[in-house]
Order: sequence, then C-alpha cells, then structure tokens
Amino acid sequence: MIDFNELKKVQNRQDLLNLLEMHSNEPTYGEVLEKVRYEEELRLLQAQLVNFQKWAAENKRKIAIIFEGRDASGKGGTIKRFMEHLNPRQMRLVALNKPTDVERGQWYFSRYIKELPNEGEIVFFDRSWYNRAVVEPVMGFCTPQQYESFMVQVPEFEHMLYESGTTIIKFWFSVSKDQQLYRFNRRLKNPLKRWKYSPVDEKGQELWDTFTYYKDQMFSRTHNAFSPWVIVKSDDKLDARLEAIRYVLSQFPYTGKTESPVNVNPDPNVVQRYFRTVQQIDF
Repeated sequence: MIDFNELKKVQNRQDLLNLLEMHSNEPTYGEVLEKVRYEEELRLLQAQLVNFQKWAAENKRKIAIIFEGRDASGKGGTIKRFMEHLNPRQMRLVALNKPTDVERGQWYFSRYIKELPNEGEIVFFDRSWYNRAVVEPVMGFCTPQQYESFMVQVPEFEHMLYESGTTIIKFWFSVSKDQQLYRFNRRLKNPLKRWKYSPVDEKGQELWDTFTYYKDQMFSRTHNAFSPWVIVKSDDKLDARLEAIRYVLSQFPYTGKTESPVNVNPDPNVVQRYFRTVQQIDF
C-alpha cells in the first residue's frame, strides 16, 4: 500500500507513474496506473492533433470526420477528446436535430451540405446523413423508397465531395449488446447523463438484429476506396478513443508527424477498415 511518505516525494506526473508502477501488483493501484497511462497517452495524442489542425488550416484542407454507431457506443466521448484542445475557429461539431417540415420537403442531403467543411476546417459529425441508412429504416422514420434512393445516391454524393477536395473519414463504433445494456443502465442512474437516453435507445436492445441487418447493408453498399468505413471496437472506451485519434493522425502528412513522441499508428486489433469477413463486436 502507498504510504504518505511516498506520496510526499511525488513532484510531477512521471513521479506518480513510477510510484504506481512499484505498486502495480496491487489491484486498486493497477487500475489507477492504467487510467494515468491513458491520460498521458491522450495528452500526447491531443498535442499531435493540434499540430495536425494547424497543418490542415495552412494547407486549406477540408476534412469531415463522421462518427456513427449504435447508441452508447462511445461516439460522443471520443468526439470530446478529439476537440478538447483544438482551435474552435478552425473546427466545428455538427449534431443535427430531427429535420424540420421544410427540410423534410427538400433533397435529403440538403441540410448536411451547408454543414460541410470550408477550406482549412475540420468538421466532426456526431451522426450524419447515415441516419437514413440505419436508424431511420429500423425505426420507421423513412419509407422503403426513401431508403433505397439514399443508398443509391450516397456513394455518388461522397464521390462528388471527394472530387471537390473534401476528405471523408467514416467511423463506426462497434459495441457489444451486453456492453450497450450496461451503459444504458448507467445512463439511467446518472442524473447528469439521463438526458442521453431516448426512445430510440429504448428500442436499441429490442431491435438489435434489425439494426445489424441495416448496418451490414450500409457497409456493403457504401464502403469504397474514396470514403471507406473504419470500424472501431469500442467496448473499451479508453482504447477506442486513443485508437480513433491515432487513425486520423495516421492518414495525413502533417508537420511534425515524423518527430512525434507518441505512436500515431492505430492498433489493428481495435481499428480496421471494413471488409466482408471483418470480425465485429456488434454482429
């Protein structure tokens, strides 16, 4: 057990890490050590994100990062860690509410087009136009004709964005059924997070297999070379956050990347591009 005299000697983060390492065989301190290591790794990766954003702004890159996945899969927490230390003038978060009556009468993609990144800007989409690929058909929020029209149009839409110079990164956060239920129960017990629980969440477990069917259709029909699907195994939220950041950093030749003090290549056991035989958690 760590005593007071040992704690008095701790002057900085490295001293704390060394002390926890000495006591890592004790279960409680092992858990604390894991969290401290995570925070240190996150801090270093976030510093690389700052470098990446500066490079993107200077080179007038247009970058859209899409976060999709089942409810409680860890999308929001990951977006928060991406954005935490970035310049707000050169990035935005897009989390649209349900469409208005006017928007429902427009071309489906219209309300997303105005949210696309400008030159030198990174835009994070907390859910996106892919609502129509999974959530809407599962919940009956669109007709079969609207669904099919979307599935035909979305590859062309994204190809036009690609040709106009927009880089699209599409993440799917893959959570297991048991872990989703566990997180739902925690939300309901936490007064600060209860607002996250919605009628759609309530149906998430009941309609699990239907969600799986439409998710698989989405992957099969909208995965391509210019905007591939990237699957992040997210039962472990901390790993998912770190590896998603690493994946984004690995995709761009930003200034300072080769001198990075932290590994910017994602763990293929956590993050991988979709292919038909990929092993997923939320099958």
